[in-house]
Amino acid sequence: MLRKLTQTIRAFSTQALGEIPVRQRANLVDSFNREHTYLRISITERCNLRCQYCMPLEGVDLTSSPELLTTKEILQLAGIFARQGVNKIRLTGGEPLINKDIVYLVEKLKDIDGIKTVALTTNGVTLARHLPGLINAGLDNVNISLDTLVPEKFEFIGRRPAATLSKVLKGIRAAIDSPLQSVKLNTVIMKGVNEDELCDFVALTTEDRISVRFLEFMPFSGNAWSQRKFIPYQAQIEIIEKHFGRLQRDDDERSSTSMNYSVDGHVGSIGFISSMSRNFCGGCNRLRLTHDGNLKVCLFGKDEVSLRDILRDEGSASLSTKKEEELVSVIGAAVRRKNFSHGGIEEIKREMKRPMILIGG
Repeated sequence: MLRKLTQTIRAFSTQALGEIPVRQRANLVDSFNREHTYLRISITERCNLRCQYCMPLEGVDLTSSPELLTTKEILQLAGIFARQGVNKIRLTGGEPLINKDIVYLVEKLKDIDGIKTVALTTNGVTLARHLPGLINAGLDNVNISLDTLVPEKFEFIGRRPAATLSKVLKGIRAAIDSPLQSVKLNTVIMKGVNEDELCDFVALTTEDRISVRFLEFMPFSGNAWSQRKFIPYQAQIEIIEKHFGRLQRDDDERSSTSMNYSVDGHVGSIGFISSMSRNFCGGCNRLRLTHDGNLKVCLFGKDEVSLRDILRDEGSASLSTKKEEELVSVIGAAVRRKNFSHGGIEEIKREMKRPMILIGG
């Protein structure tokens, strides 16, 4: 009630001060009639892990500070997307908890008219420490990336000390025990690395309200993707059903990236994100904003358009009506150019120019 009153006062004050009012919303609809209501914003390219599928072995060249979106610019662009119909924002990275303004960002994003859900994707290393402030700021959901429950494997995959795993597990437990609406675990399955842990991850859902989603290994620049490491979701299901019995298919929203299943007797659930073997492009409602201000309408698409450069045009960081109209026009044009689906594995391997860490997880 207090937050709603604050939003009402802020909206009234904004219009009274002659700033850009909240205009009638315009849908971000592409040529295939898909409405885009979900924006993923990468707020840093830095990370405290070096996961093999995300970051090249040699690391990445960090973007100079002047080229990064500022906190103010992130909020300005988020407001523009909200005025065009976006109602859910997820903060990603890199590792978003490294950003010193993370709690402030969550709070201010929740204050934007039209934003119903603010979520976070994290590796969980410092989640336990940040969680109270994030929840107080209004965070709704959290996804935690974890690919192994074995300390030695954690060190191999993440290229950081095995002892770090205990911090991640502490963060997961804190999230499960918190009032967050949703807690999900994202696990990239790689043949010969961690497919032998599929059932161990499913067991995490026995007594806890958590959804474990298994992701197919995807090719990004510098992550040494190969067919021999790839295990399709069908093969993953076979492994799980041999141990837990027949899985029950759940009803999914049209825009869901995950095929979700219930396990008999389990409180939580599991899901499969089959980007490579069975894409879910037909219901896509997602847009991405990179840490350096580029709009990507598809995770695997090579096309990007800089919103940062338009926002900073004429040497001014202020958001005039004219500048917002230009941004809205550019965003709408990019959405209308969006393909129905991404290409196959070979095309993705050929066209991906950024490693995952420079796109945003």
